[in-house]
Amino acid sequence: MPGLYEGGRRNMRQALIVATMATLVCLTGVSTVSAEWDPQAFADEETLELLTISEEEGEYWFPVWLVVLDDAVFVRLGTRAAERVEANKTAPLLGVRIAGEEFSRVKAVDEPDMAERVADAMGEKYWSDVFIKYFPHPLTMRLTPEP
Repeated sequence: MPGLYEGGRRNMRQALIVATMATLVCLTGVSTVSAEWDPQAFADEETLELLTISEEEGEYWFPVWLVVLDDAVFVRLGTRAAERVEANKTAPLLGVRIAGEEFSRVKAVDEPDMAERVADAMGEKYWSDVFIKYFPHPLTMRLTPEP
């Protein structure tokens, strides 16, 4: 029965193509496995980017300074950035890009009790904070990845 044989050959060929594509995806580093959130590995990074989604702007990525304290990532936001986070349609979740990795579900936790400590750490890490510290920073947040 040549028809069955040809169909079987075609299915084998399709299976081989699928297996080859899966292998290429794994070898090129494109995968569905998410990166590991490691605050200590981020400690020397200068900035990270936050993603908010709003009615007016849609998706909006913006950079912010970060510090790592007590094995947690903290950011301090100025007025406009704080407004973006508060208007975010996916609140309290944000997208975060850091150290060449992207995390799509990071919880932003308001930490007003950490504001002074975070400000001090920012002053030690960033020389230009000598000026920036005089601008309002209404929101200090700890960033925690969601599973």
